[in-house]
Amino acid sequence: MSRTRVVVTGMGTTSPLGGDVASTWEGLLAGRSGVRALTEEWAEDLPVKIAARVAVEPTEVLERVKARRYDRSTQLAMVAAMEAWRDSGLEGAEIDHDRLGVAMASGIGGVNTLLSNYDSLIEKGPRRVSPLAVPMLMPNAPAANISLYVGARAAVNTPVSACASGNEAISLAVDQIRLGRADVVLAGGTEAAIHPLPMAAFANMMALSKNAGDPTTVSRPWDTGRDGFVLGEGAGVLVLESEEHAKARGARIYAEVLGAGITADSHDIAQPDPAGRGGSRAILRALHESDVDAESIVHVNAHATSTPKGDIAEGLMLHATLGAHASEVVVTSTKSMTGHLLGGAGALEAIATVLALSHRTVPPTINLDDLDPEVDLDIATKPRDLPVGDAAALNNSFGFGGANVAVVFGSV
Repeated sequence: MSRTRVVVTGMGTTSPLGGDVASTWEGLLAGRSGVRALTEEWAEDLPVKIAARVAVEPTEVLERVKARRYDRSTQLAMVAAMEAWRDSGLEGAEIDHDRLGVAMASGIGGVNTLLSNYDSLIEKGPRRVSPLAVPMLMPNAPAANISLYVGARAAVNTPVSACASGNEAISLAVDQIRLGRADVVLAGGTEAAIHPLPMAAFANMMALSKNAGDPTTVSRPWDTGRDGFVLGEGAGVLVLESEEHAKARGARIYAEVLGAGITADSHDIAQPDPAGRGGSRAILRALHESDVDAESIVHVNAHATSTPKGDIAEGLMLHATLGAHASEVVVTSTKSMTGHLLGGAGALEAIATVLALSHRTVPPTINLDDLDPEVDLDIATKPRDLPVGDAAALNNSFGFGGANVAVVFGSV
């Protein structure tokens, strides 16, 4: 594979903190939580009644007729992709669409469409099942609809690796560009699974927090009082481009994607390897592919979901890979504010990582009142400045099935 330099030229998101990148970034720096109580009737009997819904409903942004033809996961993906496409300066520009690709991930896919149509089947019969159900519920619907929107005719891919999916899409996009198969790829992830079935399932497997306190304080990575993650929804999209292509058109460049590492634990379908060996190998591979040493990493946007075992394992990974330098790197978990977006998490956190490098400011981890004594990391609990000069940052994602993806971004 070539060493083609791949850069970030556009970003878009819709998140529990805001309907675009600017408002989401403002919310992150302010330490504002997007977690709320669920007041819908369907949530009354659930063991967990909190989640992090998007701050702006996608139907406020999308054309009404088009929105009705999308599952909610696709709606969120389209909102993020439209912003990223505009932000890149490629909207309306002359471009070779045969060399334009999409890599848009989802961990669960169109679960709302699937379950609502199953309800119609049971209650009203097969004739009431929507003829659009399959194109709406299929996991590649977000990627396919983004490709239709921008006219992408290179590869249109949908990585599905649980909570590592969004980061894996970024890695796949980099590969497509370095292999010479595309000049530009829209990459990211989306998820919309705030529905009684997935919420009951996550709660019953003891993955969700059952803390009955103030919803805004429940997601608390690395805190001794953590007891599970908070389910969030949203999407993030980055426009990735070969540096040559970006410079030829005079594009603004936010950061460079230096490299990525992908591994599997082969340990358990849900629990991480307690020693963090698979994640450590992913980080080491990302550093090797990026050709940077541990001392070059100034910031880590951690996967840290607020689970008892996962947060500890990630700390072990950072010490195993960054050595003594691990205690000097500024670490944060933006999930403390956004909740866990599952397949969309890596993409949203990649955007936060890029902005941290660009603005030289790390968003805080909120709700960290009592640091777990097993954690030896420099965790930002208020916005923290990063040093000037060349720097690199790490974005980690780990998912059910033992999926591990680490991506290294570099300043420009």
